[in-house]
Amino acid sequence: MSTVHAYAAPSEAAPLERTTIERRDLGPRDVLIDIAFAGICHSDIHTVRGDWGPQSYPLAPGHEITGTVAAVGAEVSSFAIGDRVGVGCMVNSCGRCRNCARGLEQFCVEGAVMTYGGTDRDGTITQGGYSEQVVVTEAFVLRIPDALPLDAAAPLLCAGITTYSPLRHWNVGPGTRVAVVGLGGLGHMGVQIAHALGAEVTVLSQTLSKQDDGLRLGADRYFATSDRATFRELRSSFDVILNTVSAVLDMRSYLSLLDVDGTMICVGAPAEPLAVGVSSLIGGRRSLAGSNIGGIAETQEMLDFCAEHGIASEIEVISASGINDAYERVLASDVRYRFVIDAATISE
Repeated sequence: MSTVHAYAAPSEAAPLERTTIERRDLGPRDVLIDIAFAGICHSDIHTVRGDWGPQSYPLAPGHEITGTVAAVGAEVSSFAIGDRVGVGCMVNSCGRCRNCARGLEQFCVEGAVMTYGGTDRDGTITQGGYSEQVVVTEAFVLRIPDALPLDAAAPLLCAGITTYSPLRHWNVGPGTRVAVVGLGGLGHMGVQIAHALGAEVTVLSQTLSKQDDGLRLGADRYFATSDRATFRELRSSFDVILNTVSAVLDMRSYLSLLDVDGTMICVGAPAEPLAVGVSSLIGGRRSLAGSNIGGIAETQEMLDFCAEHGIASEIEVISASGINDAYERVLASDVRYRFVIDAATISE
């Protein structure tokens, strides 16, 4: 075992603080990564504050990790010292079940091992990327293309794949009419990716305050949902609605925006249930669906796609001492569009 500096939550009610955590010794199939940057995801906040269930503390969050390879195990064949790499939301799975065999490790029948707060195969609780180093099995390490800066690439490991995967699964491409609900950490990635896939993209946001950003990122149109005329004007206008917000919506109104055979895909997870009238689905043979990140191969595909099309997250880089302030700003929606921690500041 080795000891590294990290920022961790000592309890669900306490702010994160500088501490040390243990990393396992390098196994034959393991990769040791010197972390350069770690993105802050809204799910980090939910998890460490116990919103999604009890946790084991202290807990260092962070599943948007980029850095360079510091050492490799004797049997590692895909990576070498100095390679630019990333780690996303998972660090292990059974590797044997029907879903793992299909490249859907996120749906592992035995349960994927999450990057932090998960129980790994050796029984230890995983610790995330708000730290100096991490040890990850080779199969869950991703290659960061040279065209992507390590800081702006970090949020792609969650926000990027969370939006890319459903857009690909529902065959978004030229001629597809896509609406993205919300222009936040997820939404600003969804707009860029849908645009690069060739879709006609519309942003649906509460107000027009981010309209200039949305159009710059690739949206063709931008509407305020606080204006009820929006729902009348856009009725039956979309093939796909990508809902990126973690808020309770008037589902009848939003589903009315889908054309026949359209699909609304939820990637945001509100704490309260959504009320859906079945008639809203029956009336146009519409579908309501959900999606959760992507497998390792698809995540690599997403990184390569973003590099090819010049897509990256818009970020604000912060020092580790500013993590708690950043959490409060995330909760206040005061970030455009993702905070990224400079891991070099963790030991300061």
